[in-house]
Amino acid sequence: MSFVPYSTQDIDEADIAAVAEALRGAYLTQGPAIGRFEEAFAHRHDVPHALAVSNATAGLHIACLALGLGPGGLLWTCPNSFVASANCARYCGADVDFVDLDPRTRNISVAALEEKLAAAAAAGRLPDVVVPIDFSGLPADLREIRALADRYGFKILEDASHATGATYLDRPVGSAFADVTVFSFHAVKIVTTAEGGMVTTRDPQLASRLGLLRSHGITRDPALFEGAPDGPWDYQQTDLGFNYRITDLQAALGLSQLARVEAMQARREALADRYDARLAGLPLRLPARLPDRRSSWHLYVVEIDDERTDVGRADVFATLRAAQIGANVHYIPIHTQPYYRRLGFEPGDFPAAERYYRNAITLPLYPKLSEADQDRVVATLAAALERRA
Repeated sequence: MSFVPYSTQDIDEADIAAVAEALRGAYLTQGPAIGRFEEAFAHRHDVPHALAVSNATAGLHIACLALGLGPGGLLWTCPNSFVASANCARYCGADVDFVDLDPRTRNISVAALEEKLAAAAAAGRLPDVVVPIDFSGLPADLREIRALADRYGFKILEDASHATGATYLDRPVGSAFADVTVFSFHAVKIVTTAEGGMVTTRDPQLASRLGLLRSHGITRDPALFEGAPDGPWDYQQTDLGFNYRITDLQAALGLSQLARVEAMQARREALADRYDARLAGLPLRLPARLPDRRSSWHLYVVEIDDERTDVGRADVFATLRAAQIGANVHYIPIHTQPYYRRLGFEPGDFPAAERYYRNAITLPLYPKLSEADQDRVVATLAAALERRA
């Protein structure tokens, strides 16, 4: 019986040829494929500035810095995410707090955010940055969050690591509402560069600062120099930056992948539709479908409905794994991690996120998943849910 992973990369011959061409070229690290990839990504996402970085965590870090977050600052995010969505603030010396999720979308709850902002305004400490996450590829409620940002004065850093190719209000994610948006190109994401990320913004000043921060804070632009250049070889470090650059090899792969993002997303969507149809009668809560946005379907996450079955998540998970099905769980709420508990957070602080986590299982979903393997996943899941604890 073959193993069915929860996700895996989709590499075709065109991708291999693109990387081989880059290997035969003059550049392996900083070369022309990076600029072409950034330009294509910006065009696809309808945004003027796109900067490729070594990974999405790096993108989140320099985005926080570019937005002015530092010691004494405060970032809010949703606990239903990978730890990087919060860690980026800690890298800057800032504090972190969380806003509970909307049980339907599993994204940050606008109602909870509005309530917490009103209390924070009364207490005199509003967040500097709010990080909504497009969990599983479903865009967050960005229009409403933008209205709150304009009212309360915080910046929006959208974590779209799951959402390359997704749309919201008929526009690509990353094109509007957020001040900065970060995407991931990890191996299991919609588009992969093996490891990598992209940061998009409409603000040219933010783009310029992001460009400095990803490359040691160094510029070769004489217009940005302090004093006259020594010669055409000169460069200056004008800020404390990092080596967060992507390579030309990675960019060549990303550019090739981006050319078929629509086809890959269509396949993911078709598989999600099949899951919806085949799982409809089971005691599960399925992913939300909203008419004003299109998910990228990075993940297909179900929740065991504990009001309709007494079979627990651990039993179902074990049954799937025993059947060589690579079920997974996304995510353990960030505030329950030991590091964040040492900062004062406790289980029970964000009950909606914790309830979601107790029942969540990520099922396999990727473009090369066969319908036969998907049917095997469904049959095994159904059999597991028929058992009684």
